[in-house]
Amino acid sequence: MPRDHRPARSIRVLLAEDQGMMRGALALLLGMEPDIEVVAQVGAGDAIVDAALVHRPDVALLDIELPGRSGLDAAADLREQAPGCRVLILTTFGRPGYLRRAMDAGAAGFLVKDGPVEELAGAIRRVLTGETVVDPALAAAALSAGPNPLTARERDVLEAAADGATVADVAARLHLSESTVRNHLSAAIGKTGTRNRMEALREARHQGWL
Repeated sequence: MPRDHRPARSIRVLLAEDQGMMRGALALLLGMEPDIEVVAQVGAGDAIVDAALVHRPDVALLDIELPGRSGLDAAADLREQAPGCRVLILTTFGRPGYLRRAMDAGAAGFLVKDGPVEELAGAIRRVLTGETVVDPALAAAALSAGPNPLTARERDVLEAAADGATVADVAARLHLSESTVRNHLSAAIGKTGTRNRMEALREARHQGWL
């Protein structure tokens, strides 16, 4: 369809990507589609909801690792504050744990960035019709990997310990006793099959559990 014969109502897209060059390239390529209009671009996760409330996109295209707030957390925020906006996660990190977390946050799709823009445009159209669109290889990996074995509190403790904080520091941050923190760290180490909390943290991140 020629560009000057756009439909009367284009699909309005919000694009969240922290790398400026990538964000600009995606916006340009998607803008060449006859029925898609990029109405907002943001480079930080904590700007997503405000942009959505102002520009009212039909679809939010979100990276995961963003400054301020992750795309996964922002997806959950959009579900609460802009329920009419469908969320499509687009990321370099095709990790099974991320897919499960994205679906739990209400995302309608999950794609990795190495696909052609035509595939991305097609996914935007499909999620708008109510479909769920997931990269097939990642879906298979997620099924074989099983659910996240870490509890919410174990994840909190691991993340609080990420900067090398002591058990006492973590306990103070999370308002827990030191013995409780040790128990959660020990459980996380056991569940990740690692030898210490830093290895457990790396493995949890690699799997997309954090």
